[in-house]
Amino acid sequence: MGWSYLGIFFLLSLIVCLCGFKKYVYFLSIGYGFSVSVIGAALLVMSMMGIFKAQLPHYLLFVLLIVYGFRLSGFLLIREFKNAAYRKVLAEASGDEGRMPVFVKAVMWLAVAVLYVAQTSLVYFRMYNDGESSGFVWAGIVICALAILIETVADQQKSAQKAVRPEMVATKGLYKIVRCPNYFGEILFWTGLTVSCLDALKGWYQWVTVLAAYVCIVFVMFNGAQRLEKRQMARYGGNEEYKAYADKTPIIIPLLPVYHLNRQ
Repeated sequence: MGWSYLGIFFLLSLIVCLCGFKKYVYFLSIGYGFSVSVIGAALLVMSMMGIFKAQLPHYLLFVLLIVYGFRLSGFLLIREFKNAAYRKVLAEASGDEGRMPVFVKAVMWLAVAVLYVAQTSLVYFRMYNDGESSGFVWAGIVICALAILIETVADQQKSAQKAVRPEMVATKGLYKIVRCPNYFGEILFWTGLTVSCLDALKGWYQWVTVLAAYVCIVFVMFNGAQRLEKRQMARYGGNEEYKAYADKTPIIIPLLPVYHLNRQ
């Protein structure tokens, strides 16, 4: 299955995720996005060098990984440097950083690197298995591109609305359809990648790796939406406008009538 190449991707992810030792939340944010981007770049470079035999759909998937990861982590870095309110939220999320044992951080470091390799492995599996161009891969590419567009637009809309009303959550545009369009975009992106490889996976180990990674990232997104809702309730819970908005707008999946992930 080419385990040695997966090992290379694992080492690359470990290097990128070293930033988590500064703030452990970076393991799941900046380290996450840049790991995906670096693995996509590694696949692209290896294919251009002739190490792998890649076709046009493979190259498009590589580029999507690069764009997705760079856009995500780049946005998070810019927001942290420019937005004092976000830095405060990040500090609260980090808690007492100094009290977390180095051993615990090391375990997190290894675990997230394994996860990020598992998430991106499906693109590698498709190419390694000589997966031919098919409707699955093209459908997956379209879904991934749409997901990146949704996340980009959501970030722009949130920034614009918070600049006008910093005391209120974003409620217009995509936020009128779903309260966490970014988390929805994340799920949609990995759904697209999963779809792109459905006809190319071989062996139970590939299926287990891909499906386990997909279930894990969906869980992480729902957990993230739950924690975000908890913070918003603490800050805006007394605001009738916010409560009316939250009670009628799906929290993470458009049209799915799930409005709250925390017990009321």
